[in-house]
This record gives sequence, C-alpha cells and structure tokens, in this order.
Amino acid sequence: MCANRGATSRSEHTATLTYVSTLAHFTAISQSSSRQDGAEASADLVCGKARRLIQTWNCQVIWLIKFAPGLKMDEFVATAASLLLCAVSYYNYQFIKCTKKRKRKSRRRWWMTSIHRNRSNACMEKQLGELVAEPSGEFKKFTRMSVMDFEYLLTKISSQISKQDTHLRKSIPARIRLAVTLRYLATGDDYQSLHFLFKISPQLISEIIPEVCMALNEALKDEIKLPSCPEEWLEISKGYSLKFPRAIGALDGKHVALQCPINSASEYFNYKRTFSIVLLALVDSQCNFTFADIGCQGRISDGGVFRNCMLWEKICDNQLNLPPPHPLPGLNKHVPYVFLADAAFALSENVMKPYPGNLERGNPRRIFNQRLSSARVTVENAFGILVTKFRVFKKPIQLQPEKASIVTLTCILLHNYLRRSRTSSHIYTPPGSIDQYDRNDVLIQPGSWRNETDTTCAVRNMRQIPRRSPLNATQIRDEFTTYCIR
Repeated sequence: MCANRGATSRSEHTATLTYVSTLAHFTAISQSSSRQDGAEASADLVCGKARRLIQTWNCQVIWLIKFAPGLKMDEFVATAASLLLCAVSYYNYQFIKCTKKRKRKSRRRWWMTSIHRNRSNACMEKQLGELVAEPSGEFKKFTRMSVMDFEYLLTKISSQISKQDTHLRKSIPARIRLAVTLRYLATGDDYQSLHFLFKISPQLISEIIPEVCMALNEALKDEIKLPSCPEEWLEISKGYSLKFPRAIGALDGKHVALQCPINSASEYFNYKRTFSIVLLALVDSQCNFTFADIGCQGRISDGGVFRNCMLWEKICDNQLNLPPPHPLPGLNKHVPYVFLADAAFALSENVMKPYPGNLERGNPRRIFNQRLSSARVTVENAFGILVTKFRVFKKPIQLQPEKASIVTLTCILLHNYLRRSRTSSHIYTPPGSIDQYDRNDVLIQPGSWRNETDTTCAVRNMRQIPRRSPLNATQIRDEFTTYCIR
C-alpha cells in the first residue's frame, strides 16, 4: 500500500514537472516568436490568444482537481496534455497564418543603381558634344539627321518636353530626351539597351519616348498635308506625267506588326497570324507622304480601311477639289485624275489598279500594268526608305497600339521633314536609295533599301482580295490602256 502511494506521488510529481516545463517552454516560444521581424503585431495577437487558452486550460485543471477527485492521475495527465497540445497547435497555426499574410516588402537598398549615381547633365552633354565634334559624321548616323536639323527640332519642342529640377534629383535635359527618342526610332533598341547607353532607367525612358513623339507630331504636323486646291493637285500630277498622266498620288497600305496587345482578343489579329495595326498612306512623285491613316485594327483589309478613312469620304463627297476631268493627249474621252493602287484596292473612278492575271508579253493590258507599276513604285520606295532608316520597324514593335500609332506617325513626319531638308536630305536618302527606271519602264537600278528589307520587318504587305469592278471605272481604265499603247 505504501509502495503504491509512493508510486502515485512520484507520478504526480512527474506530471507536475511535465506540465510546468511544457508551460514554460510554450511561453518562451511565444515570447521569442513575437519578437521576429516583420510580424510583431501578428505575433502579439496570436500570443495573446494562446495565453488566454493557457488560462482556460489552468481553470480546467483546477476544475478537474476540485470536482473530479475520483479521476485517476494517469487520466488527469492525459487530459491535461491533450488540452495543452491543442493550445500549442492552435498557436502554431495562427502564427504561421498571420506571418504569411503580413509579409512586409523589403526596403529599397538604394535610391538609384550605382551606374546612375555619377550621371550629371554635364556628363550627358559631353557625350553628345563628342558625337557632334567627331569629323567622321557619327552624329548623323546616331540621329539620322544633321546637327542643324537636330537643333531646329529641339527649339520647336523644348518647351513641351523640359522638366523642372527637384530637391531630390536633376531633371533630364530636353536635348537628351530628344536624343534618346531619335536613337530609339533609328535603331529600334529596347529600353534596357538605351538604359545602358544613356544611364537613364527603362521606366523613365518608357515615359520620355511617347512624350517626345507627341511633341514632334505637334511641331511637324504640317509636313503631311493634302492639297486643298486644283493647282496643288496639278503640281503633284506633273511628277507623274511622263509615266502615267492624270496620276495624283500612289496609294498603298501596310501592316505594322506589334506584340500581342493586352486584352485585345482577335481585334488586331491579321490574316498572316500576327498582331498589327494598319498604315494607309498616299505618296507623291517625290516619295513624300501626303496622307496617312494609322491605327486601324489589323484584321481589316486595306480596301476596308480605305473605305472607312477620311480620304475616301472626301472623294465620295467631292471635297478634294480635284481638277476637272479632261481627255488624255490624242484621245477624246474625258477621264478624271486618279490615285494609283495595287490589287488590294477596289477599282473606282478615282482609283486605278492593275488588270488581274498573268498576261502575255505585248498584251495591251500588260503594258498598262507596267506603266502603272513603274509610276506607283514611289509608294514602295517611300515605305522601303522609312523601314531602313527607322529601324524601329525592323521587328514587331513592343508597344501597345496607341503608342505604336504615335511612334509610326512620328517616323512618317520625320521622313517628310528630312526628305525636304537642305542639310539632311543627302544623309537620309543618299544617291541610289530610290529605284531607277528607263523610258521603257524597265527597272535598271533597284533602290538600296531593297537589299536591307526582309520578311521579318514590322511593315508588311496587305492581303489582296478580288472584287468586281463597276462599269464606269472599267471604261476609264480601258481609256488609260488605249493611251499607253499609242
């Protein structure tokens, strides 16, 4: 009997020590866990809940001692241990849950990267100054224009793109902002590559380029202008008179390939299984753009784009102020002034397109097609020069459709500006850049741009869709055919 009492006392003593040590260990864990970084509030909250559970557990132990005297010590220890285990498990669950939920973002270790810390306005100005002073013409290759034209553009847009200095940092000068944009258009480099060149973050470059492009579009908006009176249309017609009389421009459309736009589904997905916007343009005999419609979804053909553009609306409403129709030299039937297009467009009174099919040599229709193609090559030259000089079109543009439309319009405006410039025309289009034809409309020297374009560039041909031509338009084309074989 005494031996059993001694064993029971030892069991009670062991159970008490186990409870006290477990409780102390649990309290130490809760206190140390509450001091961990990033979860102070969560740990304190969980530890408070756990302590309340322990108090409840103590009350339950006291109740077991007072009101359950018949309960054996082994059962008491098992019950107490179960309650304590539940408290510890619940504490661990809540602590892990709160820690995951309240992960605090790591603080930035620096305001800017180390390669940007030595950036200064003087350093950036020195880089451009070295390019200007280089006698081999490196600045012209860098910006695709002369120094005089660069300074002229800078004076036109400086007030729109300049920013104020702050207490934290100096702003990027307007000269550097323009240089970054022109370099992007000339090379098509991604923002990360420009970041290493100019020591400007890619995030800031992504804001600079669209802003400068919009400023250039506003400053050069008069570079693309439709003629407003018959005299201006006749001036354009003089450039085509030797090859195709009554022509007042060459019309064409191109797909400008993009990366997949966000949330666009198949809206910009074209028949070549790429994403694109449509560029519809009218070009004069000097390879200058006189009209451009940019931004239509790539799933629409260029014929459909033409039917929905402002130019077609003015043609239908007789708002272009075209010269009145009159007979071709040596003929009697009156014919209107026309735009030269390819097979992707529909034939109409003011739009001439080639005859379809493979025609035998000497056929009058084939002669007409040759005359039309040799005159219409101006629009092909314009697009070819645009792609080779502004290499942003060498691959799909990594921009959303809205910004891609802004960049495309900027390139077209700069194309016209540089073509007409006294100091940059020979830089932008040196001799040999444009196709040369003889009097028999045979290509004798292809333009240099044909050796630099490939099928991977962003500017791609449109789909050709056969359409039934109206009778009056067919008769006008036949009249031009009769003139061509005279």
